[in-house]
Amino acid sequence: MTQHKRTALLAAGQVQGVGFRPFIYRLAVEGDLSGSVGNTSDGVRIEVQGPPEQVDAFAVRLRRELPPLARLTRLEITDLPPVDGETEFVIVASHGHAGHSVLVSPDVGICEDCLRDMHTPGNPRFGYAFTNCTNCGPRYTITRSIPYDRATTSMACFPFCPRCEAEYRDPLDRRFHAQPVACPQCGPHLWLVDNPLLPPGGTLPPDSAPAGWPGPETLPSEASMRDAVARAAALLRDGRLLALKGLGGFQLACDARSARSVSLLRLRKRRPHKPLALMVPDLATARELCHLAPEHEALLLCPEKPIVLCPARKGCLPPSIAPDTAAIGIMLPYTPLHAVLFDELVRLTAAAGEPAPVLVMTSANASGEPICLGNREALRRLAHLADAWLLHDRDILVRVDDSVAGVRPLPADGEQPAATPFFYRRARGYVPRPVMLPEAWGSDLPCVLGAGGELKATLCLTRGNEAFVSQHVGDLENAPTFGFYEEVARHLQDLLEVRPAAVVCDLHPDFLSTRHATELARREGLPLWHLQHHAAHAASVLTEHGHTGPALALTLDGTGLGTDRSIWGGELLFMELDAPRWQRLGRLAPFRLPGGEAAIREPWRIALGLALQTGMAPEVLTGIWTAGDESGDDVRRAPQAMAVTAVSEMWRRGLNCPPPPAPDACSMPCPPHWACARTSPMKDRPPSAWKMPPPAVPCRNSGGAWGRKSCGPRSRSTTCCPPCP
Repeated sequence: MTQHKRTALLAAGQVQGVGFRPFIYRLAVEGDLSGSVGNTSDGVRIEVQGPPEQVDAFAVRLRRELPPLARLTRLEITDLPPVDGETEFVIVASHGHAGHSVLVSPDVGICEDCLRDMHTPGNPRFGYAFTNCTNCGPRYTITRSIPYDRATTSMACFPFCPRCEAEYRDPLDRRFHAQPVACPQCGPHLWLVDNPLLPPGGTLPPDSAPAGWPGPETLPSEASMRDAVARAAALLRDGRLLALKGLGGFQLACDARSARSVSLLRLRKRRPHKPLALMVPDLATARELCHLAPEHEALLLCPEKPIVLCPARKGCLPPSIAPDTAAIGIMLPYTPLHAVLFDELVRLTAAAGEPAPVLVMTSANASGEPICLGNREALRRLAHLADAWLLHDRDILVRVDDSVAGVRPLPADGEQPAATPFFYRRARGYVPRPVMLPEAWGSDLPCVLGAGGELKATLCLTRGNEAFVSQHVGDLENAPTFGFYEEVARHLQDLLEVRPAAVVCDLHPDFLSTRHATELARREGLPLWHLQHHAAHAASVLTEHGHTGPALALTLDGTGLGTDRSIWGGELLFMELDAPRWQRLGRLAPFRLPGGEAAIREPWRIALGLALQTGMAPEVLTGIWTAGDESGDDVRRAPQAMAVTAVSEMWRRGLNCPPPPAPDACSMPCPPHWACARTSPMKDRPPSAWKMPPPAVPCRNSGGAWGRKSCGPRSRSTTCCPPCP
């Protein structure tokens, strides 16, 4: 009798919800091995038994032949005594416990196999807007907790029909344990709701929906579900605005080839100039609109399906799509709902002899607020924006906007992965994939919450040697966006099953993110560190690339509060993460900010102030700016000219133009504080042995700003109070 070998393998990483268990089952069956595989809170546990050479070959193939969406961060292998009489390989039920090391998969764009199912007449999922499999579909946005099973997702309320259950339980089917799997018989349904409050082509003020809205007429009915996609397509072709429930929230769509529709969208959203993202049905249409390099095409076609910034061809679309920029953001349909909508639009445009359809596809929200999540929320919040809603009954649990990426510049040697993104906004498709911390720091690291900044905010939570950067939240300038920020902070902690042992925040005491960090530290009795804005940027880039030694960092991010209580921007920093220490070596010369913080949001004010400082007349700049406007839109030019005149006069009189502080404004300059939970002498010590500052307390002399102790007389400044030595 052949001597058998038995081995246990624990696979950690992105191994749940990505077809990993059926992949393991197939490898074991092909190798004639017995044993089991199952999801646990620590990853996927595998036991295989058989001839020693087959067991060894199994481990090799596991590493080499991973499913497309799987990512292995750790594989622990342990020898076990053989089990007598075992003859089969089985998939066992999932089990979990508090704390886990599993990576939750991001949401994935629809795959070619599912598109083929949707386009095949006679297929049970022909034209079905919620088709998916283990290689595509929603993940993060429908997941409540780990282990990733149907019962812990928003699909829990959709019982299987016999056919879907058979696919779900067949290890050799590509829908095996695909948690969102469904069909028209047992899955989510679509329906269309017209907006009776908004006159066609007209406007309403925000929050103008009456108390009784939404009412019973917005609930699904046979009439509203029948041909919902066809009616939505007809509405778009008629120049109206459609709010559709996407993957991570609602999107607002209109016909991008219609200047009238684009203008109406901008008017209702109060978004006059920011570029609008586009969705096109296929790569051929993207090539008609843009100059695409192979790298652009690779990004457009990758499973994450981000918005890709591409050089635009002139004259293909209304200039109002992306005024003042030579690039436009393009994406391909990434959900089956988008696919069926474009199928109908392509059919209609082809029948009319018109060019391929192109849709504006932007987040459905009032400017500055978070994306809408639920049906009732969208019906109320978007009543002044949308002419109709395309709704469905699968709940979205996590708000996630579309990712925006450019092509990463090629290095000198020309070697670069074809689909490597250069992120402008990292969200859908990439979150919650972690950034791995440098190997030299080890894996047993304390959990730290990085609270982030104020504008384009995200937050970061670490677990061991993994840093989980949240999806894009937005500018923390209003209660709804701050509520979204707190929602993300709670969900990440619950999903990862960790709690921070320390908190890091910006130096600026008035940032809502700083106030959140301060309150959390006070409530939980946690250490609170403050880190200068530009030093945080430099440290994050170095960490992402695994560089922990000495480095020079040129940070041109914009403005941030400095350790001397002045506004910094354009900094040359010496960084050494292993020490850890940093030092400011150089900076741009200080200059006035006309309008204070308004100059941060409207950089033309800074350009104007610098021009005036050199003696240039404001009329010269006005002429340059209006000459560069090819749209011929006099309505846009007039306010700009008036604003230039007003801000010029403000600058001349020194009204609300904060000058740089005098060199002696802070008699005791605060030393640069390094916010890093891992210090070299303590990396192997438990959290109780860290050298940490005490929990945050109010700085008594700073008017409510936060420090580590009373700052003394110098804290009477009304601007801020960085942490004191």
